[in-house]
Amino acid sequence: MPLSTRPFGRTGRAPTAIGFGAWAIGGTWGEVTDTEAKDALNAALDAGMTFIDTADVYGDGLSERRIASVLKTRSGPRPFVATKAGRRLNPHAPEGFTQANLEAFIDRSRKNLETDTLDLVQLHCPPTEVYGDQRIHDALNTLKAKGMIANYGVSVQTIDEAMTSLKFPGVTSVQIIYNLFRQRPADQFFAAAKAANVAVIARVPLASGLLTGKMSAASQFAADDHRSFNRNGEFFDKGETFSGVPFDIALQAVEELRPLVPAGIPMAAFALRWILMADAISVVIPGAKNAAQASANAAADALPPIDVATMSKAREIYQRLIAPHVAHLW
Repeated sequence: MPLSTRPFGRTGRAPTAIGFGAWAIGGTWGEVTDTEAKDALNAALDAGMTFIDTADVYGDGLSERRIASVLKTRSGPRPFVATKAGRRLNPHAPEGFTQANLEAFIDRSRKNLETDTLDLVQLHCPPTEVYGDQRIHDALNTLKAKGMIANYGVSVQTIDEAMTSLKFPGVTSVQIIYNLFRQRPADQFFAAAKAANVAVIARVPLASGLLTGKMSAASQFAADDHRSFNRNGEFFDKGETFSGVPFDIALQAVEELRPLVPAGIPMAAFALRWILMADAISVVIPGAKNAAQASANAAADALPPIDVATMSKAREIYQRLIAPHVAHLW
């Protein structure tokens, strides 16, 4: 059965509602071999996924290059490939977001992905001032006019950054953390995005693996895994790691969510289906380090809708245990 699709804002594209998040096949999730990475992506594509999300800094371009290598071996329509730019700046400061720098980053991604025109380039969680800077939007519109990119969007940390971005007509998508532990985007942002016909990409859908239900207080992570080295935001925003929720609190919440998951359904699949209950979501992008994970992510598409009572219970657990730790930060 084909995977369901959703309109992607104003782009005219309609990728599958579940896509492939390609951070893990680039780095900072522990070792993922070239074979494992390519098997994971092939499994996602074999399952029918037509959306891939990556970034130029995932493995310093390794994720992009692995994607290109796999796509060269496949026939049929090319999937929608979204990448991100801006995190290569050092220092990562607003003044670095010039047309020349953006063009250089985009040109590098075009080479890595082996394509003349990038489907979508997203500003990669830049400093807050960047989102409202008309000069930067003008630069991206110029690059679009040059044919280097087909569309541009933004990846954000906060609701305020997302709302600011909606004011600019060139922005076709907003990528934001949304999951059972980060529910605030549904409070006001989703309605605004729908009104503006802007696509919404839900990232970190499984809260860095917490919402698989397979972790415990004894879980260990490799030294090169961000779940080991970035729990307090030492290297990038801590919201990207376990959705910013204290590990012990998150484990408690997982145990309270567990009875809500239907018998025989993996918690990860339930968590993905929960995200897709929001019609403002265009695509959710779980990552995968191997073929089995990619196939399991795709299988969540076939789950039936979650009933109102279960949705309400999940909301109550979030409000009681999780929101006090995260809602005021992002």
